[in-house]
Amino acid sequence: MSVVLNKKARFNYEILSKLTSGIVLKGCEVKSVRAGNININESFVFIKNDEVYLRNCYIKPYGAENNFSESPTRDRKLLLNKSEIIRLKQKVGEKGLTLVALKVFFERNLVKVEIALARGKKLYDKKQTLKERDIQRETGIK
Repeated sequence: MSVVLNKKARFNYEILSKLTSGIVLKGCEVKSVRAGNININESFVFIKNDEVYLRNCYIKPYGAENNFSESPTRDRKLLLNKSEIIRLKQKVGEKGLTLVALKVFFERNLVKVEIALARGKKLYDKKQTLKERDIQRETGIK
């Protein structure tokens, strides 16, 4: 069950590989995600001190428990294996590669984040993507 997708990421970046990770949330944040009050359009993933974090992910404070909540866009830790973190750290060190969040979903009542190793598209690549999308829309072929 997909909760939220980052459509801008697929338009702005060429996706090279995908990876699913857990995310550390507080109880009221899980309730808010389950209600669909999350936005990952401007979020990105970064590595700090051999740990992976999700930045600028907006989770609206849950109604009943918002009187002592933290910042809605705070950095949230992603749960990955040590070997996965080392591999991502090496790949991000290469020129032009970055980590982006593609979607947030539930898997057996746990909140998961699909992150991707991606390379930024140039302007002419974006124009080509728009042209292909228009052709598919006109012909009805997927």
